[in-house]
Amino acid sequence: MLRKRLIVCLDVKDGRVVKGVSFVGLRDVGDPVELAARYEAEGADEVVFLDISASAEGRRTLLDVVRRTAERLFIPLTVGGGINSVDDVANALRAGADKVSINTGAVRRPELLTEAAERFGAQCVVASIDAKSEPTEGGATFYRVYTHGGRTPTELEAVAWARECVRRGAGEILITSIDQDGRRDGYDLDLTGAIAAAVDVPVIASGGAGRAEHFRAAFEVGADAALAAGIFHDGVVSVGEVKRELAAAGIPIRTDVDREVKA
Repeated sequence: MLRKRLIVCLDVKDGRVVKGVSFVGLRDVGDPVELAARYEAEGADEVVFLDISASAEGRRTLLDVVRRTAERLFIPLTVGGGINSVDDVANALRAGADKVSINTGAVRRPELLTEAAERFGAQCVVASIDAKSEPTEGGATFYRVYTHGGRTPTELEAVAWARECVRRGAGEILITSIDQDGRRDGYDLDLTGAIAAAVDVPVIASGGAGRAEHFRAAFEVGADAALAAGIFHDGVVSVGEVKRELAAAGIPIRTDVDREVKA
């Protein structure tokens, strides 16, 4: 059985890690390089670095910060924000990223996913989807896809878009619930489960983790990995504590002694 992964996210703005609620009310948390090293030492399986204002500001990812972060890590690093071309993907990988997360750039031009997968391999391409729920007249929930760091609504529906991203070449889906982001009362399990059932690539749940049982619930609906930020930044719980609780609950999870190290 494949082991589940616990991922720590570093949302970066102006070179500093920030955190808010539902993508607004951002507050400074610290230095990305130091935080990434700390979470690796605590047992994180991966780190995701998202330059959350790059797309909205029409600029590329802060590659110097990526480079300095990658130099300190031995666990996989995923980088996103402002990725709009194959050259942007190449630059992020050259700076030390193992994978590249693409959101706004993929919505703007879906061919980017295919081009990146053909050049670098699908395992390097993560389709990042930010979605917000909307009720419909029939009582069902429509999960609308947003771009530009959760600022811009699109006409895309999250589950259908996830399928299209995989068809285009994405090797992994990172699904973030804007509704749940920063609230710490659990992931959107309906959204996570629907995405996991719709695609045949790994799915990362994001938005809403507050305690270990929330990670377990995401895994039980089909997520291959679960991502969190605020609860670790604020010291509510440590990565190691969450992993120990998950292991005790029977969730297959890497421990410190058997964690894989990248070459």
